Amino acid sequence: MRFVLASASPARLAVLRAAGIEPDVMVSGVDEDALAASVADRSPGEIVTALAMAKAEAVAATVADSEAVVVGCDSMLSIGGELVGKPGEPEIARKRWAQMAGGTGELLTGHAVLRIENGGRTRHAVGSQTTTVRFADPDPVELDAYLATGEPLNVAGAFTLDGLGGWFVEGIDGDPSSVIGISLPLTRRLLAEVGVSVVKLWRS
Repeated sequence: MRFVLASASPARLAVLRAAGIEPDVMVSGVDEDALAASVADRSPGEIVTALAMAKAEAVAATVADSEAVVVGCDSMLSIGGELVGKPGEPEIARKRWAQMAGGTGELLTGHAVLRIENGGRTRHAVGSQTTTVRFADPDPVELDAYLATGEPLNVAGAFTLDGLGGWFVEGIDGDPSSVIGISLPLTRRLLAEVGVSVVKLWRS
């Protein structure tokens, strides 16, 4: 059975590879900002789940395999009651870190799993995972250096756990793989809901 990851995230790909799955990567092309704005009245968990589902559906529509699972994901950070995604610009990332430094935030990751059988979509399952992140308080020189790398500009919440941003995370309460971008425990449960055992997807 083909495992299709509907995401361009190298971090998600690395998590899956380390966990025994070699997915095919297909990027959805979904306008995340526009879609997030259209569902802004929903709960944070519902927003990230809606984004994940939209990505999975866009990719599933192009998958011609007789047997496949398509997995979509989306992550956002809830900080000070505000749900934020990728900052995109250094000054926005700097403002985010001014809010986060020395405090906590909730990293939400939405997942959607679509099963394709006999060439058509048959089942789906969705869910979200919330993990509390405890941030360090980087000094100005450290923060300038981190922003200059460009890493925090294209990741939810302007930080990574598995990259340079890991130096500035004091700890997490919850699932570390979810903070990186794809929750292995949640993905396993959702795969089971659509009738797929994760062990059947492992590389032989």
